[in-house]
Amino acid sequence: MKKNIFYLILAFVTMQVAGCKKDGFLQDGSFSGGNDITQAQLWANPDYARNFLNNAYSVLSDRYSVDNAGALFASGTDEAVNSNQNSSITTLTNGTWSAAKPFDEVWADMYTGIRKTNAFLENVDGSAVIPLDEVVPANVAANQTYAAQVERLKGQAYFLRAFFQFELLKRYGSFPIVTRTLTVNDNLDLPRNTFQQCVDQISKDCEDAISRLPLSPTEWRAADRGRATQTAAMALKARMFLYAASPQYNTNNDLTKWQAAADAAKRLMDTGKHSIYTSYPNIWLWNNGAFNAETIFATSTLNTNSIEVNNAPISYDAANGRTNPTQEMVDAFEMRSTGRMITDAASGYLATNPYANRDPRLNFAIMYNGSTFKSKTVDTYVGGKDGLNLNVNATKTGYYMRKYLSEAAAWGPTSTTVRRPWIFFRYAEILLNYAEALNEAQGAAAQTEILRVLNLIRNRTGVQMPPLQTTNAAGNGYVAPNQIELRKRIRNERRVELCFEEHRFYDVRRWKEGELTFNKPVTGMRIVQTAPTTFTYTPFTVENRVFTARNYLYPISQNELNKAPNLGQNPGY
Repeated sequence: MKKNIFYLILAFVTMQVAGCKKDGFLQDGSFSGGNDITQAQLWANPDYARNFLNNAYSVLSDRYSVDNAGALFASGTDEAVNSNQNSSITTLTNGTWSAAKPFDEVWADMYTGIRKTNAFLENVDGSAVIPLDEVVPANVAANQTYAAQVERLKGQAYFLRAFFQFELLKRYGSFPIVTRTLTVNDNLDLPRNTFQQCVDQISKDCEDAISRLPLSPTEWRAADRGRATQTAAMALKARMFLYAASPQYNTNNDLTKWQAAADAAKRLMDTGKHSIYTSYPNIWLWNNGAFNAETIFATSTLNTNSIEVNNAPISYDAANGRTNPTQEMVDAFEMRSTGRMITDAASGYLATNPYANRDPRLNFAIMYNGSTFKSKTVDTYVGGKDGLNLNVNATKTGYYMRKYLSEAAAWGPTSTTVRRPWIFFRYAEILLNYAEALNEAQGAAAQTEILRVLNLIRNRTGVQMPPLQTTNAAGNGYVAPNQIELRKRIRNERRVELCFEEHRFYDVRRWKEGELTFNKPVTGMRIVQTAPTTFTYTPFTVENRVFTARNYLYPISQNELNKAPNLGQNPGY
């Protein structure tokens, strides 16, 4: 009964806190009193501190439906087209993206998360934290003390604050740094800090997290895996340093920034706590009640079949077929026998049989005509049961997305859900970050190490692509790559391995190649059946796309600017 009363009080306090804000820009996180309950009394409740931190995790959300109608962010890039032509995600590609028409507007949500972590860090010392049977990092008495548990809780808060700040940084380029809870008496019309100041603050929070957290998910007890770890904070810092070293922000190509990014990734690699998982298709499944060794940090897992309902081909119990990979995405997958791009005359590619002998990741990530899903053949040819433009939800490109989808999920007459997270950081990305940064920092001098790391990814069980090649001599000879050629192959490896995972959108921007890559049409494949097993393949333009210089950063929404003019707008909006 007492616990029920407490949660009623907590709900009341939450409403009070939400009401204590000035124009909605930054929620202040303070408790204004009322009902004879003080903030000190609340933090003295043995449940409150942990529940407050758990609530900060709730700001993290999966990215399987960024328009609330089943769209993946990939459809805002050259990776895919959304079959729903009325989806708000088209804002990103049709030239209408603006302060008055924002998309993926996370400003308020990230500051809600920041406020929660600030409030927690200000109040957790001296709070009544219930000791838990945490086996962290080993079941010894020193790790079970009140002080040790409080430090681990703080480490989680520092990581979450860093994560929320980076979500702002990668979208808007900078943000106002707020490391305390603000009150209604504070000036909330704050200017943004510089990009470098934001990087420094996030880096500091990552280090404060690393000094307090268990090393990796396996150090947490099973029930707590999914909480922040040292390797999660290392992964965040490595990605941020890679962005900071890239041409978008490193305009003078300071090689020390590239080396710092390589070192940050190598730090995580040297822990030995993560590795390439054997099964590429199953990386995103909750395997026997645990994350696999490749998963570094992810959302909580949900039992769902909505990913399949939104993305499976239309003949599968009237699924919506939302994410339609482009021909550009399909063409990025190499030939398996030669390890060469299909544009290479020696690759072995046949335009009359375009999906044969390709990198196995093509089949794992994309459904094409003749693919099999749930023991049924996918028919994307014109007039086929999943065919091009067959109905309003049918593929617009001749392809459907396969990645993330589970064969075990069911919908329609029966319903079977499958437990899956959204993975924010996985080990393959860290290896790709390291390879890219090392190539930019050291070039040919680091070639052996770069190829070694890339081939760890390519040699995954079930993928097993030939060792990476770049410039090729006649026949099967191999010529050592130069820095420029290796850069191209690293970027393509990244494009293939991480497709549909929200990297392409930011990668093209940080490389400053938006006008070249995104400011042109995307294409699909029109397939016509001329005999039971014979087809013709004709590429065609699906959509014209628009990208201008202003699109390198998000616009700050006009609503936020009206409340806090000192934020300033990003250029061009």
